[in-house]
Amino acid sequence: MATHVAVVTDSTASLSDQLIKQWGIKVIQLQLQVDERIDDEGRFDRDELVESLRANRHVATAPPDPGAFFWNYQDAVSEGASAIVSIHISGRMSATVQAARQAAEQIRIPVYTLDSGTVGMSLGFAVLSAARAAAAGAHVNRVIEAAERRFASTSELIYVDTLEYLRRGGRIGAAQAMLGTALSIKPLLTVKSGEVAPLSKVPGARRAMNKLVEIAAQRANSHPSEVAVSCFRPTNRELSVVGQLRQRVRNMRDLSIVESSVVVGSHVGPGAMSITISPV
Repeated sequence: MATHVAVVTDSTASLSDQLIKQWGIKVIQLQLQVDERIDDEGRFDRDELVESLRANRHVATAPPDPGAFFWNYQDAVSEGASAIVSIHISGRMSATVQAARQAAEQIRIPVYTLDSGTVGMSLGFAVLSAARAAAAGAHVNRVIEAAERRFASTSELIYVDTLEYLRRGGRIGAAQAMLGTALSIKPLLTVKSGEVAPLSKVPGARRAMNKLVEIAAQRANSHPSEVAVSCFRPTNRELSVVGQLRQRVRNMRDLSIVESSVVVGSHVGPGAMSITISPV
């Protein structure tokens, strides 16, 4: 049986089922808890989660059990993998990469676990680059380089209606400094040094969205880029943002609307949206 490099990630990469199947990526589900129910995040209804968040019900998240990684790694071995590259959400946001490393110690082929230092489509684009390199028959070192180059250069720009959900979930990071601002001031955030960090403060939701698009266009025009607009559920607002980006970004290689991971959505809250700019 021909050998190959298997690529594994977690569900916070927000990759569609189509892309996962196309590139043969193995995805480990993070866990979500709503009141007494605990399950894989993919088993939760998005609209019900939004209602739960707004009703201030108990919502919490947890990394996958190391056993989930172990059996997925074992599947890769059975399928003829000569090595595994496992790429995950920032270790400062989740213990997922630690669980992956624990499982990797029990696998008889090399398993390289990478802390992406990011989340969402910033992670997703890196995983896709690794998977494309692996599909082309690249050596494991090249697969790792493809991922590392991508998440080092990618920008995650985030709009939230409120910082309350990040505060509740303990993922507010350096954005803690923005707490207590007037309700009319909308925070724009980014991911820096593996955690959520402040980017800008703008009065009013409409101005905040315009500012987010302006920053995204500036960064995307610096290099040919793939761009993703991520949200809980696409609405006219996201369609409008996509339209603006199409008009303002000159050398965009691809632009997509993505439904974000439910775990990520539970931390940023209803109404949140992000734009990911990933140079290619």
